[in-house]
Amino acid sequence: MTNDTMTIREMCDAFEVTPRTLRFYESKELIFPLRLGQKRLFTKRDRARLKLILRGKRFGFSLEEIRQLLDLYHVGDQQQTQLEKTYELACDRLAALEAERAELDRAIDDLKEQLKWGEKMIASMQSPTKTAAE
Repeated sequence: MTNDTMTIREMCDAFEVTPRTLRFYESKELIFPLRLGQKRLFTKRDRARLKLILRGKRFGFSLEEIRQLLDLYHVGDQQQTQLEKTYELACDRLAALEAERAELDRAIDDLKEQLKWGEKMIASMQSPTKTAAE
């Protein structure tokens, strides 16, 4: 291995992913390691792409969206198109996440109310039993 390449094990350790994950991204043509027989060597470009893939997945982008954004790197406009499209998708994703959070907040509030009601019902059912036993 040279300083410019990493083995699959080194990539797994550096990015906390499994070999299967790397092979999957390779099969989806998101990363393009060099092949020396059965050995894969990952370049700086692969590492940069993997970092973006993992960030995109964390934000909830689909693999197809990530692929499209990565492919825009080579448009030849100093990544302006790539940055603009990434910004547009990120704004859409943020709006979707905020909507999901609002829905979760409503569901949590509703569940808390149901739990309060349940506590009152249980307490009211236990009260007559205690007085009858006394």
